[in-house]
Amino acid sequence: MGIAAVVGAGIFSTIGIASFDGGPGVTILFIITAITCGFSALCYAEFASRIPVAGSAYTYAYASFGELIAWIIGWDLLMEYAIGNIAVAISWSTYFVNLLEGFNIHMPDYLTTDYFTAFKAHEQLQQLTASGHIKDITDAIKTGAAAWNTAPGIDNIKLIANIPALAIVIGITYLVYIGIRETKKATNAMVYLKLAIVLAVIVIGFFYVTPANWHPFLPNGFRGVMKGVSGVFFAYIGFDAISTTAEECENPQRDLPRGMIYSLIICTVLYILIALVLTGMVSFKDLNVGDPLAYVFAKVHLNNISYIISISAVIATASVLLIFQLGQPRIWMSMSRDGLLPKAFSRIHPKYKTPSFATIVTGFVVAIPALFMNLTEVTDLTSIGTLFAFVLVCGGVLLLPREAAKTGKFHLPYINSKYIAPVVFIAGIIAFWKPMLGLFSGESAHENFPYVLFILLSATLTVLAFIKNLSLIPVLGLLSCFYLMTELGYTNWLRFLIWLVIGLVIYFTYGHKHSVLGKEGK
Repeated sequence: MGIAAVVGAGIFSTIGIASFDGGPGVTILFIITAITCGFSALCYAEFASRIPVAGSAYTYAYASFGELIAWIIGWDLLMEYAIGNIAVAISWSTYFVNLLEGFNIHMPDYLTTDYFTAFKAHEQLQQLTASGHIKDITDAIKTGAAAWNTAPGIDNIKLIANIPALAIVIGITYLVYIGIRETKKATNAMVYLKLAIVLAVIVIGFFYVTPANWHPFLPNGFRGVMKGVSGVFFAYIGFDAISTTAEECENPQRDLPRGMIYSLIICTVLYILIALVLTGMVSFKDLNVGDPLAYVFAKVHLNNISYIISISAVIATASVLLIFQLGQPRIWMSMSRDGLLPKAFSRIHPKYKTPSFATIVTGFVVAIPALFMNLTEVTDLTSIGTLFAFVLVCGGVLLLPREAAKTGKFHLPYINSKYIAPVVFIAGIIAFWKPMLGLFSGESAHENFPYVLFILLSATLTVLAFIKNLSLIPVLGLLSCFYLMTELGYTNWLRFLIWLVIGLVIYFTYGHKHSVLGKEGK
């Protein structure tokens, strides 16, 4: 199930954008992200061992931090699921359009892309043409510019929308509304299909690799590699879905940690190999596309394989969309049952036995933005939301009382961070003191706010680790996740904070007054 959740839209879509930003060196980022997720997975496993009930980070936050933080993480998860689904829908659309091309069916470009991408591509084409940099005009720029130029409209007000993305969300929402039960056989079949395609891409693609494309390995430096954080991390966000199955596990204390760690290792190896093949088959400059796996084979004139990949991607991404579109209404439902949202969200359909109102709201929340939003913006927001959830889970583990290990029950290995954390912190200051001083100077110094926050958090955790003998793994998990959040940029932090403020307004104007926990306390 972990592989089913992780091998989805990430490997079929956002891996291309990450490779475009970081070049072949994006493989380093996969290793960094896998280690970060590994720390978080161990913390999730600790919670799952102690609280073997469904609900994932929302339930864990409720148990360790209380209602307010639980609301914040629940509200954050709503954004993560909704915007993640928007990204999956956009990715599905790209592969579906490529699949139609295989049957000689061509949809107008302005009905298969978003407004912002088309407008940006139009401007880039004009600038590159005017400056004589014709070689820098990629296929993605040509397609986006064509969408802008052919779209009907008046002046700069043009009809540009991603219709296939809208269609798949409507279809999946209908299926979720009437109720659907996925069996173990169906899930396993999806996993085998995905793995077969990924392995085929690696094996066949290996014969078309041009080693010269791997030079330079870090074309945009380490900063370029880190720019791909959202694209790479988006590929991993599914692993925490395993923790929602705690109630269905025969032995959650044993099976959940194994499932998380094994799926992370297997998927990381696959991702690294895929990234090397993609950047070896074509120049990294050409990979800023929504369907990189199909694109590289079309580029080396293996169109039949490109269409087979598109068929697989259409099925694989639709299944991921289905799983997360099933999950999101149930988060609305859980929060509604706790009194934090109106009762309508926990209303169960008398015939289909599904959270009907929550499902319809979810459909609208995903379908409308999928028409107009850009894939990069979407993955950035999803990644920052997921990382925030991981930060709170790691922090929650630090608040749990330490227990003695029990036979057959997973227990997070305790390593005292009393001296390790200060040594790591001091080493970091010595190594990066020059860039740290630069954070406070320049016209755009305010945009370094996330980094300053990270330094303050690191210092605080270091002091607490020394005084309270904190466990090392959750400390490293919290800091590594928060660091990746800082790499997602000032604009995404602003958007994320605005979303949290909206959530807090809803909580204090409605949730706090109607809270079941609050009423019991009174």
